[in-house]
Amino acid sequence: MSYRIAVRALCEFSAKHGDLDLRFTPSPTAQEGMQGHRTVAARRNPEYQSEVSLEGQHGPLLVKGRADGYDPRQNLLEEIKTFRGDLSRMPDNHRQLHWAQAKVYGWLLCQSRQLPGIRVALVYFDIHSEEETALVQEYSAGQLQAFFEQQCAIFLDWAQQQLQHRADRDRACRELAFPHGQFRPGQRHLAESVYKAVSTGRCLLAQAPTGIGKTLGTLFPMLKAMAPQQLDKVLFLTAKTPGRQLALDAARVLFAEHAGLPLRVLELVARDKACEYPDNACHGESCPLAKGFYQRLPAARQAASQVPLLDRQALRQLALEHQVCPYYLSQEMARWSDLVVADYNYYFDFTALLFGLAQADQWRLAVLVDEAHNLVERGRGMYSASLDQQQLAQVRKNAPQALKSPLQRLNREWNALHKDQVAPYQAHGCLPGAWLKALGLCVAAIGDYFNEHPQGLDAAVQGLYFELLQFARVAELFDEQPFIFDVSKRTLNARRSLSRLSLRNVVPAALLRPRLEAARSVVLFSATLEPQHYYRDLLGVPDSAVWLDVESPFAAAQLDVHIVSQISTRYARRQASLVPIVELMAGQFAARPGNYLAFFSSFEYLQQVAELLARKHPEIPIWLQSRGMDESLREEFLQRFQAEGRGIGFAVLGGAFGEGIDLPGSRLIGAFVATLGLPQLNALNEQMKQRMGALFGAGYDYTYLYPGLQKVVQAAGRVIRSQADRGVLMLIDDRFAEPRVRRLLPRWWAIAEEETAQDCQ
Repeated sequence: MSYRIAVRALCEFSAKHGDLDLRFTPSPTAQEGMQGHRTVAARRNPEYQSEVSLEGQHGPLLVKGRADGYDPRQNLLEEIKTFRGDLSRMPDNHRQLHWAQAKVYGWLLCQSRQLPGIRVALVYFDIHSEEETALVQEYSAGQLQAFFEQQCAIFLDWAQQQLQHRADRDRACRELAFPHGQFRPGQRHLAESVYKAVSTGRCLLAQAPTGIGKTLGTLFPMLKAMAPQQLDKVLFLTAKTPGRQLALDAARVLFAEHAGLPLRVLELVARDKACEYPDNACHGESCPLAKGFYQRLPAARQAASQVPLLDRQALRQLALEHQVCPYYLSQEMARWSDLVVADYNYYFDFTALLFGLAQADQWRLAVLVDEAHNLVERGRGMYSASLDQQQLAQVRKNAPQALKSPLQRLNREWNALHKDQVAPYQAHGCLPGAWLKALGLCVAAIGDYFNEHPQGLDAAVQGLYFELLQFARVAELFDEQPFIFDVSKRTLNARRSLSRLSLRNVVPAALLRPRLEAARSVVLFSATLEPQHYYRDLLGVPDSAVWLDVESPFAAAQLDVHIVSQISTRYARRQASLVPIVELMAGQFAARPGNYLAFFSSFEYLQQVAELLARKHPEIPIWLQSRGMDESLREEFLQRFQAEGRGIGFAVLGGAFGEGIDLPGSRLIGAFVATLGLPQLNALNEQMKQRMGALFGAGYDYTYLYPGLQKVVQAAGRVIRSQADRGVLMLIDDRFAEPRVRRLLPRWWAIAEEETAQDCQ
């Protein structure tokens, strides 16, 4: 059995030394890098060979990769690196890594073509000046072979451990038994469909009711498929922290039921949550965990490989024991883990870590996308950008002299965009050429300044620079994808206005699809994936994707669903709704005391109802969601829902408590949903409606109705979590009685429309 590794991955393992040094220096974008490689290749003679595929064996190691270029006339192999700024400032350990890659490719080429020796060149291409700097060394085949074998020897012990781990893991996964003995109703159907999807290499859209155990019902069959499908990794991607926790809890269940299970599970968290020294820069002169990082990494990596479940706490503890950065240790362990639990952005974002590693190392992946209905809005956000002129104004005040002119030019062109704008919001059909040119010049100027002053980075300027880069990146896609470019203007006084510019992705399908197609199989699952065509259109699932609608295991008698059609929660009638809603809630609580959740369309509406309820019925305990709750406050909110407890928790529909929380049994016996969940009626959403109508012929449904009712059904799903649960659901608004709305509600609900609020008990 051989162990396959990419040249780059081998050299990053064997040839990285010294400090972790992540001082910001503007680097070429991926597109600029590819263009730079093409420019260099175009300058070469007709016999020049680009992207030369090479591989070589050393014991159980199969090393593969593509050399950038080879010139047979000169017997010259080139490793091309694009850069910006001053080449002399490149850290020595970066140069050492580049030489290692070039020399490994040199040996693989000598071996494949029986060459006695070869000239090896590092070609540094400045994307700004388009000048090349070539560093050339001549080597015999024997010298290169010795270097190659030295790098392989460094990796070989680890590779043998990996091979043994892989064999043990595959054997254990084949023998894995479902930890609960029996599947819940519906859970087996889901698990079988997931296994079939990964076995046939297809994408699966799975709608499965809340409470049947979707996390374990999808994760278990994926692990069972690892050996027969030769999967390198399974990714479990979530939209929110509670989803990550459910996946980690499922892994803990497997470990508890299968002692010694040889499975490596890793949780990836955001850098700001993992950083031990948030006020320090990421380099050895500032952060003690970056100093000598690569010298201490091997021991930390070895220790981490022996910990089956590397959640945030376990990884932090181990990293600090070895005095390495927890965040970058987690990135290293992403290469060597079997199950990675992470946020969507680690795979779907422009610069996603897991997708980048998968492409570079040619991983065979299976991907689970939890609560996949969230991927529509998250996808839009990943591929959108916005800029606030207020941020530019603040940076201009204290900007270095070298940047004042490009910043002023950008501001001047910005003012021209909204000079004649009358309405606060205006959408445009094309991007402004003069402003984009000023944007490009400003990005280049700030990049050059940072390259010349790497020790004196201003946080405000750097923050603006990242925002400008994202805007420029998205702008490159504007003509190819459905975007809205808009200007939101706010007037400060008679002479001065500021604005926000936004490039909003409308349909992320075309940008998500390559990520979906890159995996062996992707399973997108949720309790709310209807109507099916809406998610197919917006998520870009392949035409061959399979649809699964798991029958609910719950009986209609478990959930008393009432439509309270005598109350309207429309904005214009909101004040009139307060008293009827309060009396409805108090009446239901008196008839059946227990824990309830009440969902509203906004914090303002929530506050109004809560204050009136507290005033008129002070005997009813209440607790409220507030804006910007951190994890500890959210946990405190949920802890109020004790078994056999009594009270009403107030929350905003679509917020932290509308999905992904589990309050089984008497912890929650009912919910009030005082809103249809429709997005706010405003100029932006009306623009979205127009675009959706042009693309799909159903602008209102795609913009308002489907997203709103998805939130309602998710919130309602908090009530019934098992076949033993009983509860009540109040849908408060006359529009719930409309036939087209009722058709979008779960089929297993038995809905009774109420004539009066007092009857809803």
